[in-house]
Amino acid sequence: MDHSTKKPKIIPVGDDIQDYFTDISNLLAKHKLVESLVHRQDMPRHDLVETLVHKQNQAELQKRMDQLGSLSMARVLEALPHGDRQIVWQLVRDDRKEDIRRELSDLMRAELGIEAKTKNRSMMIRVFDLYDGRLRQIPIESREDLAQVNPIWIDLVMPEDEQLVWAREIFGVELPNPKDLTDLETSARFYVEENGQVHLHSDFLLDRKDESRNVAVAFILNKNTLFSVRSKELPVFRLQRLRARAESGYVSEAKDVLLDLYAAEVEYSANALEDVYAELEAVGRQVFRSHMTDDEAATILAAIAEDEDLNGRIRRNVLDTRRALSFLMRGKFLSETQHNDVREILRDIESLDGHTAFLFNKINFQMDAIVGFVNVNQNKDIKRLTIISVIFMPLNLLAGMGGMSEFTMMTVGLPWPVAYIGFTLGLVCIGWLTFTGLRFFENRKLKISPANRRI
Repeated sequence: MDHSTKKPKIIPVGDDIQDYFTDISNLLAKHKLVESLVHRQDMPRHDLVETLVHKQNQAELQKRMDQLGSLSMARVLEALPHGDRQIVWQLVRDDRKEDIRRELSDLMRAELGIEAKTKNRSMMIRVFDLYDGRLRQIPIESREDLAQVNPIWIDLVMPEDEQLVWAREIFGVELPNPKDLTDLETSARFYVEENGQVHLHSDFLLDRKDESRNVAVAFILNKNTLFSVRSKELPVFRLQRLRARAESGYVSEAKDVLLDLYAAEVEYSANALEDVYAELEAVGRQVFRSHMTDDEAATILAAIAEDEDLNGRIRRNVLDTRRALSFLMRGKFLSETQHNDVREILRDIESLDGHTAFLFNKINFQMDAIVGFVNVNQNKDIKRLTIISVIFMPLNLLAGMGGMSEFTMMTVGLPWPVAYIGFTLGLVCIGWLTFTGLRFFENRKLKISPANRRI
């Protein structure tokens, strides 16, 4: 029976759910009894009847469960015996399980075997506080763990909705979903809310051998805590964590962490530019050879296109970093020492701008050189075809004359095999003379060319 057409009435959390608990318990007991009786009966198509009865029982239970809200359903589960609890949990619709799971106690989650999503929670949310002048990571496995800390940095990598709710309830900050960080308008990338929260959305470079891409990262400065949300693990963040843990006094507040992340991004971009330099040097050694096939040219062009794409991403990232730092300076969020740090980062960005411009020119030059090699190869092919055409031009003319009746009249006194063998030999000689003449004029042209002429 289809119950999707009629939306079930949801019982509010505050209402008495004892009646529903009693109904579900009675239904479970009745269904166990009915299925036991059917199982013991000896009848035709026994398996089919048993399956139909089982499905009917499940549908009746699910209809009753759909009338309960998430919190009420969680309380019913906790009140049921262990065996019945497992049966009921298996009948909960998949789209409701996550909401009900959040309302269950830790012990009940472990009993139902639904803790799989929280095993890697500490890898999705990293919380740091200051201890002896160093960043110290605090393991977070539950909401209670997060509520007890006084962090200066909370880093979330593809967080679950539950963790975003924790941040809103504990710290009063509304964190964006990483999936919604792309294609933002310019006006929505850097702004300050009425409650004083500072929002910055920046792109960070992810450069790997198999991929190069920009990853959007959202920063929220809320009082003395920095929140960062992203969809990918980034080398810049890993580098920042290692430095801050190892060096005492490396950071002293949340804004120091933010500025150091931007500084590490500029350093990471500089390292990526050095890799582009090395790859272009290797490509240059292949480009400036005396000969290059079309297949080699296609491979080199693909490598240069990848370098050009990476160089463009780096230029875009440093531009985005400059805008973010300028926003922080104009907003007067930084101390004098932090202003000096920002000026140093901006000077590094200016030097990177010069390098990216130089690399663009180098890439364009190498691409032009490769295209020149391709044109030379095409010209050689066209030259060969031209030589063949010139050689066969007089031969075609003579062959046309040989097929006319006049040739037969001219050789009337000769046997036809002798006449046509002589005609063929004549064509060969004329073709050879034409080819020799072309080679002679070509060599003569090379000898008198300005490049070979002595001054």
